[in-house]
Amino acid sequence: MTVSRRLPAALLVLALASAPLLLAQPARADGMEPTPSQATISLSGTGRITAAADLAVVTSGVVSEARTASDALVANSRAMNNVISAIRHAGIAGKDIQTSGFSVSPRYSNRPARELELDSPEIVGYRVNNGLTIRVRDLASLGTLLDGMVTNGANSIGGISFVVSNADEKLDAARTMAIEDARRKAELYAAAANASLGRIRTISETNGYSPAPRAMAMKAMEAAPVPVEVGEETLSVSVHVEWELMQ
Repeated sequence: MTVSRRLPAALLVLALASAPLLLAQPARADGMEPTPSQATISLSGTGRITAAADLAVVTSGVVSEARTASDALVANSRAMNNVISAIRHAGIAGKDIQTSGFSVSPRYSNRPARELELDSPEIVGYRVNNGLTIRVRDLASLGTLLDGMVTNGANSIGGISFVVSNADEKLDAARTMAIEDARRKAELYAAAANASLGRIRTISETNGYSPAPRAMAMKAMEAAPVPVEVGEETLSVSVHVEWELMQ
């Protein structure tokens, strides 16, 4: 019976002793200063360098039409063999000549099917399209090559792409220029804000060099040899850089 009278008193003393600790915990948490986030600055930079192209990629082909598919195929094969012979005669190696497309498709009458009292359009012939991709390493011979191809039956020239074969080495110089361009602008902004650049946090390359095909019309190839101006290609790289900003 004595124990039952003392137990509530002991519990009361323990509760009162713990109360300051429980009340003090939120007070310490509320008094803590939040850690400020690191200020950063992000800028993009671009580097450009020009270089003479030393390789041309030509897309060409033969399109043949005839009343029947077999006649169109025979005519196309004959013309394509002549074109390939002309390409090889111009000094292009077999490894630089590649078939890039082949198709046989019907040609339909321009008159609506209902005028002809047919359920579907009338087939009036067939078209065969055979394409080639040629890599030309001797650019001085490009004009003569194009003339020889057209003279021997090529009636489709898709375009010419001029390429810098050692572009990776030159792009490295453009990448260095891009970083310098981004840093120059970042330092300008940092100085205006009474701050300075800290360590780099991230670097990402956003785009690189990609030559665009230069289309050539067939009528421009009537003269021999075809005049071709190679010119220079612009190699460019853009980067995005993030620095810590020191106040």
